[in-house]
Amino acid sequence: MATLPITSTAEIDRSLLERAAQGDEAAFEQLYDRYSAVLYAMAYRIAGEASDAEEIVLDSFSQAWREATRFRAERGSVIAWLTMICRSRALDLVRARGRRGKVLSSAAAAEPDAPPAMGAAPAASDRDLDLLERRRWVAEALGALSLPQRQAIELAYYDGLSHSEIADRLGEPLGTVKTRVRLAMEKLREMLRPHYFERSA
Repeated sequence: MATLPITSTAEIDRSLLERAAQGDEAAFEQLYDRYSAVLYAMAYRIAGEASDAEEIVLDSFSQAWREATRFRAERGSVIAWLTMICRSRALDLVRARGRRGKVLSSAAAAEPDAPPAMGAAPAASDRDLDLLERRRWVAEALGALSLPQRQAIELAYYDGLSHSEIADRLGEPLGTVKTRVRLAMEKLREMLRPHYFERSA
């Protein structure tokens, strides 16, 4: 009897990333489940904070999702590519943290009685935007999401559930839910950008 060929880890990873590059969210979630713990350990070693490490991992997978079509197998494995993205994200965060500290120190020295980074209150005209129009934009954007992403977003933002509670409700791994929410938020941001983020002054 002929034996079936053994598929290597590298081949499985490449297949999952190729499917993700074509928009297959389930394949990408499998990659997250396979490697999020490894990347978290590296991010934690660099950043030194659990919350920062978690954010770095989510940002890294978001970047990998956006740039999946740019992966080239001849340059290395999928895990090596993910590790490079994660390391870069972690170092960026550490550098930004250092710059923030310098800016706050300078502000405190210049105006010791003024709380730094306090923005002005929004203009009255900003507060008077048409709420019905905004709701329509959001409803249209939500309708464009895949069903799993829409469910996760609605449970998080309309029902007020935590990622852990959503995972329990849907019977999904916590990492999968976090990835789903992050990818959905990126899609919503892109769809709503013309209405919310590119308004003329």
